[in-house]
Amino acid sequence: MRRIFITGMGAVTAYGVGVPAFWQGLSEGQPAIVPLSTVDTSSMKIVTGAEFSSFEPANLLSKDHLLMADRNAQFALLAAREALGQAGLKLPSNAAIVTGCCVGGKHMEDAGYWDVYRENKARVHPLTIPKVMANAAASLIAMEHGVEGPVFTTSTACSSANHAMGQAFWMVRNGVVDVALTGGSESPFVFGLLKAWEAMRVVSPDFCRPFSLGRKGMSLGEGAGMLVIETEDHARERGATILAELAGFGMSADAHHITQPKPEGAAAAMRMALRDGGLDPSQIGYINAHGTGTLANDPAECNAIRMVFGDQIPVSSTKSMHGHALGAAGALEAVATVQALIHGLLPPTANFESADPDCSLDVIPNQARALKVEAAISNSFAFGGLNAVLAFRAHC
Repeated sequence: MRRIFITGMGAVTAYGVGVPAFWQGLSEGQPAIVPLSTVDTSSMKIVTGAEFSSFEPANLLSKDHLLMADRNAQFALLAAREALGQAGLKLPSNAAIVTGCCVGGKHMEDAGYWDVYRENKARVHPLTIPKVMANAAASLIAMEHGVEGPVFTTSTACSSANHAMGQAFWMVRNGVVDVALTGGSESPFVFGLLKAWEAMRVVSPDFCRPFSLGRKGMSLGEGAGMLVIETEDHARERGATILAELAGFGMSADAHHITQPKPEGAAAAMRMALRDGGLDPSQIGYINAHGTGTLANDPAECNAIRMVFGDQIPVSSTKSMHGHALGAAGALEAVATVQALIHGLLPPTANFESADPDCSLDVIPNQARALKVEAAISNSFAFGGLNAVLAFRAHC
């Protein structure tokens, strides 16, 4: 079976453009969740989030990309450039590009609805459909880099990026392609979508406090994460620097409830990722949890982790810092997990106040922990009961 290595990573987050800024924020335990400034929250209960408020796309992208790409796709283009730059790779024309996106180009969509329903305009922007579609990022990246191979997008709510990366991983491992660029992007900070999340009553009025007693819900985030993955032979032949190994992927469906998680389903996905990667639970030294900070998710995930690993394994939720980026969440967390393996430093669960008996795990509260581990997993569990888990192995 072919081994698959990660040779490049890119990230755009509330911390700014680039993996270094992202990792600095996580390793220092500094949340990027702040009062929202890019949308009027005066009539909303959602007033905070991890938004990239200083983003200036005109300084970073071409006029064509400013015209054709909504904010989420702009993030993806920049993360892809960084990942390919670190990998020192020009994508071959037959490479794969597989991205995850949950809600698509909401900024253009929201503006269109405003024009039609509030301003009573007869028509919307002519590029509304191309900018709204969830696959816009994958298509624009393919155009920029001349990729004519398999290019597509998965949309499975909060598991979108993990499903995308898992599919790309299997394609490379199974010989469909030798190289893939994969990850996810999202930008949910528009009035209409925030009102929809407000109606669900799962968003915290201040900060996300995963696993903590008294937690009040999730904090939304935005951004993009991208990985360059390639076969061992391809990476070694071109002298690439190997960051880590993408070792396994597992997925499952709860077949239970549209919003309420089922621990057995999450546990099944974790077991499948281990089995797929030839890993034993004892080899996993860190779990980047889905860890949304909601009353329902956190205990269910902790129960699932105990089913597979017991209660001693270090676990943290980086969503406490970069927010829940929906379709991009798994991609940002994959970058965080690989960085943890590279640096021997496990990022913390920030904003933690006091232990919840229902979440009785080692959740690395508030401060990063220096610890070299052999392997780690990253969990994504979506509404609809769709679970996707990636397993990573440190490269020695």
